[in-house]
Amino acid sequence: MLLCINYYHSLFSLFQMHFTAKISYFYKMKTPSEFNTGWRKVASSIYRRPTDSKIFGSVEIDITDLEEYISEKRKNGVKATLTHVFILAAARALKEEVPELNTYIKRGNVLLRDHIDVMVSVLLRESVMGSVLIKDADKLTLEEIIKVMNDEVKSARQGTENKTMQMKDTLARIPWPFRSWFYRIVKTFTMDWGLSFKSLGLSATSFGSFVVSNIGSVGLDMGYPALFPSSNVSFVLVLGGVNRKPAVVDDQILPRTILSLGAALDHRVVDASHGGLLFRYLKKVVKNPELLDEKI
Repeated sequence: MLLCINYYHSLFSLFQMHFTAKISYFYKMKTPSEFNTGWRKVASSIYRRPTDSKIFGSVEIDITDLEEYISEKRKNGVKATLTHVFILAAARALKEEVPELNTYIKRGNVLLRDHIDVMVSVLLRESVMGSVLIKDADKLTLEEIIKVMNDEVKSARQGTENKTMQMKDTLARIPWPFRSWFYRIVKTFTMDWGLSFKSLGLSATSFGSFVVSNIGSVGLDMGYPALFPSSNVSFVLVLGGVNRKPAVVDDQILPRTILSLGAALDHRVVDASHGGLLFRYLKKVVKNPELLDEKI
């Protein structure tokens, strides 16, 4: 009898602990409205199960000397960051080394863009991401690209984000399932048929030549980005974490600063070899950052 009472007492205690844990977890959960942000509602209309061919690649680059270059710039009042450096380096890679990455699909054909614009993901407010477009990035110096980007970010934070990115708010206000239908119609007109709606900031090239995102700034060491279905960009470049690691330099093992870089490429317009050429050019600029002070 005593054993039976102890058994049911233990069972009740376990049930009580489990019930308390469930209640605690429930109150910590976010509400549906917190999860269903404007972007999430748009994403649910845009993305489908992954079926398209993509190429993912990553490298680790020794940026010890590049950090010294950036530090020297900042001492002289030029507030350079790794993001600025790689935006400009990647844009010049398309100009000088890999023009195949400056292409897009229009009506089933691969076309070369006539200029190199870069879409950069930025943090507009706490946990709110947005994007700014840097036009003709390859023609700028490092100091010029810093100024242009600062102006664009300031403008976006004041509520005047570029027209292309403002469309996500318009799309988010459309109720489901009409949201998905509207998106597919716009995508058909712009991405598939190559039509432009300048008043809305929509065209087959409105997202620029490529996208840059610094996920290292939000605590991620590496990421493999999605190719936004309606962007028509040939690749997305991701800056990952910066860590101190041992590396072999002149046959000696030394502590060095290592940056992780990742990329997703559109296999419709490029092959893995083009990603290799891109990373090779980026490594050249990292070793010779003074090249970014000159116009090309």
